Amino acid sequence: MTGTPPLPEGYEISTDPARLDADRVHRWLSTDAYWATGRPRDKHDRAVAGSLNFGVYDAMSGEQVAYARVVTDRATFAYLCDVYVDPSVRGKGIGTAMAAAVREYLRPYGLRRIVLATRDAHGVYARLGFRPLDKPEEWMLFAFGR
Repeated sequence: MTGTPPLPEGYEISTDPARLDADRVHRWLSTDAYWATGRPRDKHDRAVAGSLNFGVYDAMSGEQVAYARVVTDRATFAYLCDVYVDPSVRGKGIGTAMAAAVREYLRPYGLRRIVLATRDAHGVYARLGFRPLDKPEEWMLFAFGR
């Protein structure tokens, strides 16, 4: 596991919900993220309201360029989800740095685990210490649908 990679120069991360560009984040997720395509705005807003939210911003313009959401009890468990980096800034290390910052933000809570699901970014998360479940047979899922 590597240390915490810094955000590239010119970007900053914040958990301040007032900074989130709610329209942009909803557009990103509902139109371009395979796991959230078609997510209705009211459902998105409820998810954001009930979560710990991270935004990455261009330090000069203040424009939001990335987003991640964490569902957690802040004591034993966290689920990292809705990680998205705007296509215009992909490849700069912003997503990796944001995921590492989330991990470090959560570290003082003494959580037992942080889980996530990904179809295509296993390598990114593995570099940060995430690994496949040791005993996936112990995990179960109930799905209402999308």
